[in-house]
Order: sequence, then structure tokens, then C-alpha cells
Amino acid sequence: MTSHTLTPLLRKLESRALLNDDDRAAILALPYRRQLVEREAYFVREGERPERSCLLLSGFAFRQKLTSEGTRQIISLHIAGDFVDLQGVMLNLSDHNVQALTRCELAIVARSDIRELACAHPTVAMAMWTDTLIDASIFREWVLNVGRRDALTRVAHLLCEIARRMEAAGLADRLRYEMPMSQEQLADATGLTPVHVNRMLRDLDRSGLIVRTNRTITIKDWAGLSDVADFNENYLHLDQLATEAARMQEMSVCAAAPS
Repeated sequence: MTSHTLTPLLRKLESRALLNDDDRAAILALPYRRQLVEREAYFVREGERPERSCLLLSGFAFRQKLTSEGTRQIISLHIAGDFVDLQGVMLNLSDHNVQALTRCELAIVARSDIRELACAHPTVAMAMWTDTLIDASIFREWVLNVGRRDALTRVAHLLCEIARRMEAAGLADRLRYEMPMSQEQLADATGLTPVHVNRMLRDLDRSGLIVRTNRTITIKDWAGLSDVADFNENYLHLDQLATEAARMQEMSVCAAAPS
């Protein structure tokens, strides 16, 4: 099973809900096609009718919106294992763009096949629903980051989020990873200019919280960086499955208790 193309999707959905063997088999039986896309290629374009969702097998992608003047706001980052644009399964019009941050390999699944899977397997539907809710939680945190945090805190917070998400996905160590974003892209994600982002990174470096070597970020003081970043990982819901398992166990105990 570990060599199956859709294993990353199965792992992601298993982290969102308690699946049974039939659910797992149905996920792995989804029809798909593999596609390699180059950096800056679009997966989704605003205004188009979504006909598919993409499992990110390798690489990084981001969601973005453009103003009428052409300025860009990056609104989320996606890493390998993410099921990108899952909400497009239900919405009839794309309201944003999804673009490759690096060279990416995708497993593309038709919207109709995902709908059929969700209808036939309610627990899988719940897992996908939960995944979109967690996306929404991350969006809320990014709105707070851009709207109310100062420049140093914004940059530090994004560094912490990338570290924890990559660690949770098994892609890197929390204290050392390759930054997938350029300073211009970091600026578009934090509402700053590239010059301001560079200054904030230098400040974090001089303070001894991080060390930068080309694009490698080494976090020397996680507690200190988290404090500067106002970072609380609850919004990532990394414990979702453990919480769900505890809830289900509590319900089974209550059901078995004599009245």
C-alpha cells in the first residue's frame, strides 16, 4: 500500500476521521491521472468551473488572488500530501487561483469521482469536510497575521507554520527545512515588501532565533521564535484524529453504560 500513488491522500484523510477498511479501499480505488507541472503553472484559475481536484504528490503550491491592478495576495501554502482545491468538488465557480510554487507532481481526480466516493462512504465525506474546515482555520489565522500582527511577527509566524506543517507531513525536521518561497513570495504572503521581509529575516537571524544558509532555515530557538511569532499551533488541528478517537470512545462508553 505504501507504494500506491494515492497513499498520501489516504494518510491525509486517515488523519481527519476514523476510516474502516472499505473506506480505505475505496480511496485507493479512485481513478486518477498523474501530471507533472512546472513552477508557476496554474492548477486552478479564478472564474473557471472546477472539474477536478489535485493531490499534491511532490512540491509546493499556493493559493492567490489578484486585485484589479494586478497586485497579488498569497492566501495559503500547500505541501506534498495536500488535496488541493477540495472545495471545488461542491462549488461551481473557482473564486481564486492555485499555482505551483515549485515543480510539482500531481494526481488528478475528477470532481464526479470524488462526489461518488463521498456519497458512498459517509466517513470519507466527513474526513474531506474536516479537511476543508482545517483549511478555513488556516485562512483565518492568515487573515489575523496580515491584518493585526506587526512585520516581524508576521514573518516569524509563517516560518513557524511551515516548520510544523512540514514536520507533521514527514517532509522535514521542525528545526531545519528548505524554504520553498522566495522573499517576493513571502512578501505577498505577509502583506509586506520584499525589502521589508529581508530586513525582518535579518533581524530574526541577528537575534539568534534562526540561521539562514541560502534557502535553508535553521531554527536555533523554537520557544523564542514561537514567542516572537505569537504562534499557537491549535489552528492547524494536528491532533484532530486523536481528539476524534477520544470522542468516539467516550460515546461508546456512554452507550454501553446501564440506564
